[in-house]
Amino acid sequence: MANHITTTWLGDMKFESTNPSGHNLFIDAGEENGGKGEGYRPKALMLSGLAGCSGLDVASLIKKMKLEVDDFKIEIDANLTEEHPKYYDKVAMHFHFTGGNLNEKKLQKAVDLSIEKYCGVMEMFRQFAELDIQTHFHNK
Repeated sequence: MANHITTTWLGDMKFESTNPSGHNLFIDAGEENGGKGEGYRPKALMLSGLAGCSGLDVASLIKKMKLEVDDFKIEIDANLTEEHPKYYDKVAMHFHFTGGNLNEKKLQKAVDLSIEKYCGVMEMFRQFAELDIQTHFHNK
C-alpha cells in the first residue's frame, strides 16, 4: 500500500504525522481541549485536503488549457453537527478566479471536471455532506 502514514504522539495533545511526500505536519488540539494550538485541527485539515485536492486539479487544467489567471483561491465554510461524533454535514465551497482576461466558460469547465470527475476527496465528502459549490469571477 503506497498510502502509508505514521502519526506519532509527542505528548499532551500533539502529534506529528508523516506524509508520502516526505513533508510532515503537526496535529494539536486547541487550548480549550487540552492542547497548545501548535498544529492543524483534524477536521479543519479535512477541509484543507478537499480544497487542495480540487485546487490541484483546477491548477493542472488551467495550465493544460493555457488560461490566464492572476489569482485563484478556494474558500470553504462548513457546518459541524452538534452531536458526537461531530462531522461536517454541509460544506460550501467557493472558487474565486481573478484576472484581466478570464475565460469564464473554460474555468467553469475546469471546476466542473474537478468536482465531478477527478477529485477523490470530493467524492469522499459526498458520502457524508451536502455540498454547495460556487464559482466566482473577479475581472480586473
